[in-house]
Amino acid sequence: MAGSGRRPEHRGPPELFYDEAEARKYTQNSRVVEIQSQMSERAVELLGLPQDRPCLLLDVGCGSGLSGDYISEEGHYWIGMDISPAMLDVAVEREVEGDLLLADMGDGIPFRPGMFDGCISISAVQWLCNADKKSHSPPKRLYRFFSTLYTALLELITAQAMRAGFTGGMVVDYPNSTKAKKFFLCLFVGVSGTLPKGLGTECADGEEMHQAKFTNERTRFRNARGKSVKKSRDWILEKKERRRRQGKEVRADTKYTGRKRRPRF
Repeated sequence: MAGSGRRPEHRGPPELFYDEAEARKYTQNSRVVEIQSQMSERAVELLGLPQDRPCLLLDVGCGSGLSGDYISEEGHYWIGMDISPAMLDVAVEREVEGDLLLADMGDGIPFRPGMFDGCISISAVQWLCNADKKSHSPPKRLYRFFSTLYTALLELITAQAMRAGFTGGMVVDYPNSTKAKKFFLCLFVGVSGTLPKGLGTECADGEEMHQAKFTNERTRFRNARGKSVKKSRDWILEKKERRRRQGKEVRADTKYTGRKRRPRF
């Protein structure tokens, strides 16, 4: 990510400060347009994007699309998000080439992992330092923004690791779960390793054996560290707890959980 800006004087939240009149005044100010263009040029330069292909960029706080204009001129594609409806209305009237999304960056980046090659933000992120509502906590909003942005840019991290000589890729465990989903960047040096399948993914025919093998290897590794032995009571309780966190229905724990049944005659 590359961006710039200064902390604004407290003028109220941006969605209220930049009403229709202010949005048009901002966009038509020649000095503002020049500064936005210069900062956008520098921000894109700092990303170090490849020269041989167009990239997809996220413009956080895109406003009326002034920074997006430069991205388009450089031959890249972009998606802009902004909290001000008036600013986005002006962007639509200007017929900018990027796609636009009305969203609060303090609520996080609402895009799937690895979607973007890079991100820029011109004079916008500093708004997160303001507490414009009683429910606003600047540290929490900043963390939510940067943590979700990190996820959205995982593809950029992976690509640069591959460029440096690593092999491998991204493994996602429980991709359909909102709470249990986890991302792992698996990198190999020397010989190419086989990328494991993510836990909780639906496997096609012929892949279930590979998934089971990977799971068993991980279990043996856990046993070596003194963790719960497979099929033991502790192991079963841990497994049931993981399934509960995934939102799945699990039988209640009882004194019989994990107890071996007597053989029937």
